[in-house]
Amino acid sequence: MFSNIRKALEKPPLYKKTEGAFWDDEYISKQMLRAHLDPDFEGASRKAEFIEESAIWINKTVPSSSNPLLLDIGCGPGIYAEKFTKLGYQVTGVDFSRRSIDYGRTSARKQNLNIDYLYKNYLDMNLQKQFDFITLIYCDYGALTTNERKLLMEKVFLHLKPHGKLLLDVFSIAKFITFEEKQTWEDCANGGFWRGESHIALNRCCKYTDNVTLEQTTILTDSEIANYYLWTTYFTKEALIKEVTDAGFKVCNVFGDVKGSPYKEDNYTMTILLEKTI
Repeated sequence: MFSNIRKALEKPPLYKKTEGAFWDDEYISKQMLRAHLDPDFEGASRKAEFIEESAIWINKTVPSSSNPLLLDIGCGPGIYAEKFTKLGYQVTGVDFSRRSIDYGRTSARKQNLNIDYLYKNYLDMNLQKQFDFITLIYCDYGALTTNERKLLMEKVFLHLKPHGKLLLDVFSIAKFITFEEKQTWEDCANGGFWRGESHIALNRCCKYTDNVTLEQTTILTDSEIANYYLWTTYFTKEALIKEVTDAGFKVCNVFGDVKGSPYKEDNYTMTILLEKTI
């Protein structure tokens, strides 16, 4: 047992994947949905007040009146999708969490909102449709590997109409600098986020080259050892612009966040508005 624990705690290679789709795990997906829907918790989604201001700013910047067809990638339970719909967009939401998609569909029906929710991996999507506007919000772009980001930009390009817009945000180098490497542990006698039963959670935060961090959680129970890896890539303004222009996009503007704050080098986030050039 000890040798297995030691092996599980070895520093993994860059972008090592978690085994299994934990976002669709029966227990973990409940905790993720609860986190998304907590209006005062900034972990899975941003706080409710921020989201409200953000949706209003997005509609002013890329108006629904002239950009009606909107694809919300990584839509989760539909927090933004619902607000976008109420602002006049015709929204399609894509997410790879079945529980989140089911919640979004139920919530939309209750409010009589016409939102098309799709349970799909957005890296594999082929919707046979093009949109005026695509959003990818809450720094999901930086959670992808280098090759996955290239693939995503190809998918986005194919799903945008000529001169269609893409809005995404990332974490900045300023936030990377503040990231603290550490190791902690927690005795979850009555269960916790990752398990409902008693377990030990060993947490490690570490930095990698190319401005990448890992938040690793190792779960120990009487019957299992399981690792969960959360990767984040952080960007300078120059690096982000190069990556998106290499993918064929034109940069319209760079902001400090998704409610339009001015960009500053010490901001922890950065938002970029792009246009498909052809």
